[in-house]
Amino acid sequence: MRNTSTTTYELDHLDKEIIYMLMDNSKSSLAYISKQVGISTTAVHQRIKKLELAGVIENAISILNPRMIGYKVVSYIGMFLDQPSHYSDVVKALKEVNEVVEAHYTTGNYTIFLKVLCKDNDHLMEILRLLQKMKGVTRTETFISLEQGIYRQLKV
Repeated sequence: MRNTSTTTYELDHLDKEIIYMLMDNSKSSLAYISKQVGISTTAVHQRIKKLELAGVIENAISILNPRMIGYKVVSYIGMFLDQPSHYSDVVKALKEVNEVVEAHYTTGNYTIFLKVLCKDNDHLMEILRLLQKMKGVTRTETFISLEQGIYRQLKV
């Protein structure tokens, strides 16, 4: 079971090296990591399990390139809700929209800020109509990303 406490986990230099190698290639073998960091494969395995249990490493996934499967428009949508009490229902409805890949409850102008992937502008319009019909949504504001200048994970 994953640790969900709010305490921070202290990483030593070996933990960091292992994490960086996994961030670079999550399919790196224990033997390869072991050779690179200078400890046994058993010790690498134990450290990875410990990092997973502590919640430092959440999962190891292959990253899908949406552009390669036709999702060429990346947009960010700010949603305004008429009442904060609609938040849970709207998030529940958003979970049913495959194109919504991130949703954040925010401070500032928007109640919810989304990252949405679409095939083209017509597809984006369909998604916007769907979002704007959700109970509690008063309006949306859309930004289209022209280029992603930085894509990385946090280095520790």
